[in-house]
Amino acid sequence: MAMAAAAPTVPICHGRRASPCSSKQVSVSVSVAMRAWASKSSSLSSSSSKSPRLVAAHATAVATKEAASTTSSSQGGHELLMFEALREGLSEEMERDPKVCVIGEDVGDYGGSYKVTKGFSEKFGSWRVLDTPIAENSFTGMAIGSAMTGLRPVVEGMNMGFLLLAYNQIANNCGMLHYTSGGQFTIPIVIRGPGGVGRQLGAEHSQRLESYFQSVPGLQMVACSTPYNAKGLMKAAIRCENPVILYEHVLLYNLKEKIPDEEYVCCLEEAEMVRPGTEITILTYSRMRYHVTQAAKTLVDRGYDPEIIDIRSLKPFDMYTIGESVRKTHRVLIVEECMRTGGIGASLRSAIMESFWDELDGPIGCLSSQDVPTPYSGPLEELTVVQPHQIVTAVENLCGKK
Repeated sequence: MAMAAAAPTVPICHGRRASPCSSKQVSVSVSVAMRAWASKSSSLSSSSSKSPRLVAAHATAVATKEAASTTSSSQGGHELLMFEALREGLSEEMERDPKVCVIGEDVGDYGGSYKVTKGFSEKFGSWRVLDTPIAENSFTGMAIGSAMTGLRPVVEGMNMGFLLLAYNQIANNCGMLHYTSGGQFTIPIVIRGPGGVGRQLGAEHSQRLESYFQSVPGLQMVACSTPYNAKGLMKAAIRCENPVILYEHVLLYNLKEKIPDEEYVCCLEEAEMVRPGTEITILTYSRMRYHVTQAAKTLVDRGYDPEIIDIRSLKPFDMYTIGESVRKTHRVLIVEECMRTGGIGASLRSAIMESFWDELDGPIGCLSSQDVPTPYSGPLEELTVVQPHQIVTAVENLCGKK
């Protein structure tokens, strides 16, 4: 449902700290067409009341999925697949703010490679849902330029691996131009699309770009794992003044969940407590969340009590939530689909050792994908990715068998 521009309502922000959207970032040049588009959007927005930016809500505890489900059940709700939740969040933001636009290959009449923008061309028009040629560096640079002039573009990569063709634009422009312009520009841009290891998609279509972009200054990175946080993170990313990369896993698009009818926004910098426990902290994100929860059933049957946290924010890490958990369990296992060398797990392990070394009762375990291109062969592909039985074994080794 859309929020009426003439009577803006403060959305629920499921977060503990202030919004991460206060710092500024920026980027490249823009075409004459984009300047005209920006001028048109500015005139539209000036004729209506401006909706508030992402509200900073200081909650007293981490918003768990169980709490969200309780709220949804008590106040109604509706079931959506994850790609539908992304679509709903994006549609609401485009209705709320005429400066929000979508740019990418086949995002218009075709509706996006996974139908996240289905029906948008008819609803919002071809100026706000811009189909582009197969030229990732060009349309990403154009989107960055449009953000410099006041728009809030959402760039869809048909496959996240293809956005490596726009690495220069994302790294040198998107992440750094706020600094190199002396703060004269901001880049409120969202870069999103399907990624991760799918089902026999081959090496070039099974990229995990977290490891590529985590060291780029000026970028924020989040990974959605449920329909609920997919919608909430989409809305938060669009409202953020920083450039945000939103990672969506190709195998989670058909995941179904009941989400609230009322508007809500997730905090971009907050992890999610999936399962409270006392014996070991398991940190994970994206598709591996489900491998971990599957392994947890076996672990509980064997007498273990794991605490599971979906870190969600890949940059920066929510070290508050992670630290509180480590102080309680004193053992840590990181489970990721990213590559082992230079991956998210390596950075997270380093951050935990630096901040909470005295709280640890043993080494930090880390299960990652193999450092090989993802095979096309189904059995070989499965061997490169962490499986639930490996998680069970790792927990038993770290905790000691009972």
